Amino acid sequence: MTRLRLFLNTFVATFLLLGSLTSADTCSDCFIHSRAAHYPNSDVNGTETGSCGYGTFGATINGGDVSAASDLYRDGVGCGACYQVRCTNTNYCSDKGVTTVITDHGASDNTDFILSRRAFRRMAQNEDAAASLLAFGVVDIEYRRVPCNYPSKNITIKIDENSNYPHYLAFVIRYQQGTNDITAVQLCETQSYICKLLDRSYGAVWTTTSPPSGPLSLRMLFSDENGDETWVVPVNDIPEKWKPGETYDSGVQVTA
Repeated sequence: MTRLRLFLNTFVATFLLLGSLTSADTCSDCFIHSRAAHYPNSDVNGTETGSCGYGTFGATINGGDVSAASDLYRDGVGCGACYQVRCTNTNYCSDKGVTTVITDHGASDNTDFILSRRAFRRMAQNEDAAASLLAFGVVDIEYRRVPCNYPSKNITIKIDENSNYPHYLAFVIRYQQGTNDITAVQLCETQSYICKLLDRSYGAVWTTTSPPSGPLSLRMLFSDENGDETWVVPVNDIPEKWKPGETYDSGVQVTA
């Protein structure tokens, strides 16, 4: 009887431990501890030359609450992802922190984030605390992935100025909501449905030489943290005679 009781106790303890480890491994809402700095020489908003390829848009998206990331950049896949970031010093930091968008790549002093000065200040409880945080330069934080939210905005396509109709097409995808990543992009001829897989040139910039002709249907592959993938086809096509510098509304938004 004693051996049976010991066996049962051991079995239950092992079961609970495995359940706890499984829960920890799949906890998408859990905070991760790290460090954050801020752009030392920038203005209040982010940089206009970020590695995601957003240009001036990358400095003002999300009201300027933007950030460079190191490992979370993920060779450009992380561009456009949103994170809740909050510092951990209870004397200065609020519970809510700030929601920031990845628009650049960089690291400083073992940090995961280099926030715009605006975003860095928004982690504080008040203006005096914000000034103290800026003076610290680098602070301990915790962060987690959260959905991006752009009310009344669809996914849009900004044609890069260096595109050359009809020989070379490059564009960046803007206003990606939700928590899924865009991991592949195709362009398809709307008449023949022949599709071409695009290259991720860098960051959020997708390119192709000899793009398909005619009006073009865009297909985006969205991937979640569990590896599930879904192709999304926008309502609106890219016009046949697309122009460098132009922005086209896809007519869809993906919030998952």
